[in-house]
Amino acid sequence: MRDMMNVTDIAFPNLGIYLENVPKSFSVFGFSIALYGVLIGTGMLMGILLADRRAKASGQNPDTYWELALWGIPLSVVGARIFYVLFEWEMYRADPISVFHIRNGGLAIYGGVITAAVVVALYAKLRKQNALQLGDTAAPSLLVGQIIGRLGNFTNREVFGEYTDSLLAMRLPVEAVRGRDISENISAHMVEGTNYIQVHPTFLYEMLWNLLILALLLFLGRHKRFQGEISLLYLGGYGLGRFFLEGIRTDQLKIPGTMLPVNQILGLALFLLALAAEIFVVMRKKTKGAG
Repeated sequence: MRDMMNVTDIAFPNLGIYLENVPKSFSVFGFSIALYGVLIGTGMLMGILLADRRAKASGQNPDTYWELALWGIPLSVVGARIFYVLFEWEMYRADPISVFHIRNGGLAIYGGVITAAVVVALYAKLRKQNALQLGDTAAPSLLVGQIIGRLGNFTNREVFGEYTDSLLAMRLPVEAVRGRDISENISAHMVEGTNYIQVHPTFLYEMLWNLLILALLLFLGRHKRFQGEISLLYLGGYGLGRFFLEGIRTDQLKIPGTMLPVNQILGLALFLLALAAEIFVVMRKKTKGAG
């Protein structure tokens, strides 16, 4: 492997992979288009198509989910941005207009998920639909969007963890990443005469975890025991993974005035709440069945 990397290169040394000229954007008729946005948009579209297919398979009207996406997607993007900005306000305080610049990242998944849940609840009430059924049908679609969207973090050189020399260790040129994401521990492991950092690719870990949860949800979707169970499994499964992965990330969003990572706390809370709700509903159904 090279000691000096070009600013557009990315490497996985322990896998023997060296990627040259990985772009952050591309041009069309002179306009620069960020891959981050393209990948997020692709994830959203693939998620809608999955919801459409699942709706047809369960006898629902797929148009419901296209209409829901029409409102839910833009509002969820706004919610994801607001959540991020709220916990990173010091970065935007001096230049508030930069709040609207999302080409370089800055969307918090939990902000989008919370907004999506509110939209589903309001939509269900207005259209006299079953909110739990809507959530169960759409939950795997959220994971599809998150999986593809994480590739945008890869092209943006963000969402990485502390130093590691594990099998999946990733190398990034220092000048390609935000200085505030380079911890003291990462800096301490930089080799003299090189210009790169070596870190955990936490975006990749989350992609793999989400793929596992997605496979589980699609399998259990045919065998769910009650309405809302798939939504609970999504919240709990993703929350559990996020709790552990957030602990090694260097770009944690902290609760103001503390050193507590808000996404780690949210992940653990949602896992515990989902687990408690699952046990409660299952035991209640068993009790009713025995009675």
